[in-house]
Amino acid sequence: MKYLVVLGDGMADEPISALGDKTPLEYAKTPTMDALAKKAEIGMVNTIPEGMSPGSDTANLSVIGYDPKEYYTGRSPLEALSIGVPMEDTDVSFRCNIVTLTETEGLPYEEQAIVDHSSDEISTEDAAVLLQAVARELQNEEYQFYVGTSYRHCLIWKKGSIVELTPPHDVLGRVIGEYLPKDKMLLEMQRRSYEILKNHPLNQKRKAEGKNPANSFWFWGAGTRPALSSFEEKYHKKGVMISAVDLLKGIAVGAGMDNIEVEGANGGLNTNYEGKAKAAADALITGGYDFAYIHVEAPDEMGHQGSVERKLQAIEALDARVIKPAVEALDAAGMEYRLLVLPDHPTPIRLRTHVACPVPYLLYDSTKPENHSWHYNETEAAISGNSVSRGCEMMDHLFSR
Repeated sequence: MKYLVVLGDGMADEPISALGDKTPLEYAKTPTMDALAKKAEIGMVNTIPEGMSPGSDTANLSVIGYDPKEYYTGRSPLEALSIGVPMEDTDVSFRCNIVTLTETEGLPYEEQAIVDHSSDEISTEDAAVLLQAVARELQNEEYQFYVGTSYRHCLIWKKGSIVELTPPHDVLGRVIGEYLPKDKMLLEMQRRSYEILKNHPLNQKRKAEGKNPANSFWFWGAGTRPALSSFEEKYHKKGVMISAVDLLKGIAVGAGMDNIEVEGANGGLNTNYEGKAKAAADALITGGYDFAYIHVEAPDEMGHQGSVERKLQAIEALDARVIKPAVEALDAAGMEYRLLVLPDHPTPIRLRTHVACPVPYLLYDSTKPENHSWHYNETEAAISGNSVSRGCEMMDHLFSR
C-alpha cells in the first residue's frame, strides 16, 4: 500500500457573498476531488491545538503526525533546517521577510503601513541581492543573515533571546508602529533595512516595472533548534516531501524525510503543479518511497492577497493539475494507495490571515471505494459527521493504525 497526502495550504475559507454565499472550495470547479469524495470518507479535522497560533508551521507539523505541543519550537528554525543553517542550542532563528511598506514622504518608519508581506512574490534571485545589500552593513558575529526562498529568509541571533513578534501577513494594510519589535537591535535593523532598500536600484527598477518594492526587512517566527523524531521510525514508512517553501522542507529534514526539488516550483500561483504531481507519483511507483506529501502554497498566498479570483484559480489548479494526474498515474501503474486531501488551516479572504477553525479532509482508499453522494467542501464535510479532534492523529487515520 502506498500513501499520498495533497495539502492545499490555506485552501479552506468562509462563505463569500460574491460567490453566492459559498466558500471558494464549494464554488470552484473541482471535478477530481468531487469524484473522489463520492468514493471516500470526508470529514473535519482540527489541525491547531487549543491555545496555539494557527500557522502553517503548527498545522503542517500536526498533519504530518507531530503534536505541536510537544515538538514546536518556532517557525523559523524549521526553515533554517531546510536551507542548511548551522544552529547551536543557544542560537535563536528569526524569519526575515522582505516586505513592501509605503514610502510616504515626511513620515517616519513607524508611521508607514505594510502593503505586501511578499513584495509581489519577489524572486529568490532579486531578494538575495537586497538581502546581501543590507547584510553588508548589519551582519556581524552576533547577527547573521541567510538567503532562503522568494521573500522568506533567515536571521540567526547567536546566543539570542526569544522575542514576541507579529507575522506581517496578520497586519496587512495597517500602520506598523505598534507591531514593531520591542527589542532595540531588531527594531534598529528593520529601520535601517528600510533606509537602505527603499532607494536601492533594484527597487527603483521594480517600481518602474509596476512591481511592489521590497523595501524593508520584517522579523518574526523566532525559535530555537527543533528536535523531531524520525518519521520512518515513527510510522515505518519511507517518506518524501514535495514543496517549494522552506518551512515544509525543514519539517522534512527534521523528520528524516527526503526532499524532492521540482524545477519551476515557487510557492506562487504560477508554480509547476504538474511537476509536483509527477514527482510524487514517480517516488511512489518507482522511487522506493511508501509515503509522499505534496504541499501547494498558492491557495494560502491568494488568501493573504485577498483575491477571490486567484484563490479559485489556485484551488482549481490543485484539482486539475496535481490531484488528477497523480491519481491517474497511480491507477495506471496498478498501485494500491490511500490518498488524503486537506488544507492545513483556513485563510479567509475576508481576513487575509489564518484562523484556527477545523478544516475539511478527504480520505480515499483505492482498494475500498465507498458510495456517497457528497462533494468535497467545508459544508458537506461538516455535515458528514466524521471528525478527527487532534490533527496529529491524522497520520494514524491515513495508515489505518
